[in-house]
Amino acid sequence: MSTIFSRIISGEIPCHKIAENEQFLAFLDVMPLVEGHVLVVPKQEIDYIFDLSPDQLGGIMQFAQTVAPAIRKAIPCKRIGVAVIGLEVPHAHVHLVPMNTANDLNFTQAKLQVSQESLAKTAELIRSFL
Repeated sequence: MSTIFSRIISGEIPCHKIAENEQFLAFLDVMPLVEGHVLVVPKQEIDYIFDLSPDQLGGIMQFAQTVAPAIRKAIPCKRIGVAVIGLEVPHAHVHLVPMNTANDLNFTQAKLQVSQESLAKTAELIRSFL
């Protein structure tokens, strides 16, 4: 059965795309910790981040490295936090989270409720800095 991320990658489920190449896709989290929370996923459906090949693991971080500066320019923050949790969706993914305090990367806190219109504007703003 395809994961929700595979369904997003295939276009079956829409997303607010930030960047894409042949191997990876970056898109806004629809239930973000903070504004500008981006998910980076491999297009190949692999459950666990450390089951990625060495090239894929390095590649996902290199791809994230191209997206993070655009997030930082679009969303006022001190840093872009990086997290790999992997418990909610059985598809390897990296969270890129704008941070001003360590609590901004606290996955136990309540998620933001953000309108599709607001997500679209945030995605457009981030893309403008790529």
